[in-house]
Amino acid sequence: MSGEAGDSNGGLRADKWLWYARFFKTRSLASKVCQAGKLRLSGLGVVKPHHKVKVGDVLTFPQARHIRVVKILALAERRGPASEAQALYEDLKPPDAESRLPRGTPSPTDGAGRRQPGAGRPTKRERRDLDRLRETE
Repeated sequence: MSGEAGDSNGGLRADKWLWYARFFKTRSLASKVCQAGKLRLSGLGVVKPHHKVKVGDVLTFPQARHIRVVKILALAERRGPASEAQALYEDLKPPDAESRLPRGTPSPTDGAGRRQPGAGRPTKRERRDLDRLRETE
């Protein structure tokens, strides 16, 4: 695997490392976090998924409803089992109640989020409720 793991450049793509370390289910989700500017590398914002990370870097990023702070201990060459992935990093701030994002804040991995009731096209349930209301008038 020449160049794939980033040996010659001394680093690995941020999105690949996050995926290899099993923080995100797909590499595209890891890329979206980077592109949204949610990833911080040793205190500096990263907006490109191809930004190189190396051993000793500290990453801060949201995962689901938690803020994760991890130190990179090793670079991987493949996405292996969870036991292998856990050896790639040291969790500096394990997820707890204080690190949770507020309830109304959408996670970058949630996609568009849920639709607010009454906004946009009615759901099947809302349409049936409207039909029942109109029948009684």
